[in-house]
Amino acid sequence: MNTEQKIATRVGFGEEIVTLGKENKDIYVVDIDIGKSCKTQEFRKELPMQHLNVGIAEQNGAGVAAGLATTGKIPFVVTYAVFGSLRMAEQIRQEICYTNLNVKIACSHGGLTPANDGASHQGIEDMGVLRTIPNMKVVMPADYYAAKALVRQAAEIYGPVYLRFTRDAVPVIYDENQKFEIGKAIQIQDGSDVALIANGDTVILAIRAAEELAKEGISARVIDMHTIKPLDVDCVKACIDDIGKIITVEDHNIINGLGSAVCEVAAESGKGIVKRIGIQDQFGESAPYERLLAKNGITVENIVETAKALQK
Repeated sequence: MNTEQKIATRVGFGEEIVTLGKENKDIYVVDIDIGKSCKTQEFRKELPMQHLNVGIAEQNGAGVAAGLATTGKIPFVVTYAVFGSLRMAEQIRQEICYTNLNVKIACSHGGLTPANDGASHQGIEDMGVLRTIPNMKVVMPADYYAAKALVRQAAEIYGPVYLRFTRDAVPVIYDENQKFEIGKAIQIQDGSDVALIANGDTVILAIRAAEELAKEGISARVIDMHTIKPLDVDCVKACIDDIGKIITVEDHNIINGLGSAVCEVAAESGKGIVKRIGIQDQFGESAPYERLLAKNGITVENIVETAKALQK
């Protein structure tokens, strides 16, 4: 683990999609005129015959991708998370998921990472909206290497997949040899007093909180739940059975995101306590990313205090 090194997960996506496109000529990128931010410019330069820019027309891009998929292509629609989920929601439901087509929706700027761009660009509801649609898989990698591996996984499995990336650079947690499987969580460390289940850019917060808790004699299990649909139910049940006290951490509305998914398992199990840390059902604003996280309690300090409160 080299958490001193920071790379945005969108960079991992941009590099891996070029590699995939060279390996498989059926891989296409459907750009929504935002290739610079979403890191698909290199794909356009190196593989122009596998690249389409439909302009600022997200709904049309979804339709084009669906059409490509009917011919055996594997299109990645690329835009910002807020537009790739909400503006395209009807087309994703009707044209991609209902027909179970092999379309991947790869979105940068998930959660609060657009920061100073303001609430209009901060996709805080995206994973929740898309996890309710049948046939859709919902994935958010925690770092650069996770992004590369999970993008490759998405290309290799059949069916709709939503991939969510960060704008800001995030610490590198894994190395290039780490194995990933969509739908299978990664246990970063074991613990017996509390389970911290996080995804995306908040996994590093869970790791750092676990380090602080260890100094106070509290043992934390840390889980990277990179896939919230299909959720690794066995992993959550193990946390419930072994520990019974869970804190979820996410850069997403606490309604219908990772926290809700974990709560559903706990409710059906009939036991366990779950505390949700995430965006407190409120819109963001134009401000530095760390300030927006702090305003919602998405901090190492709040994770630590919440975990300590659960021990009483």
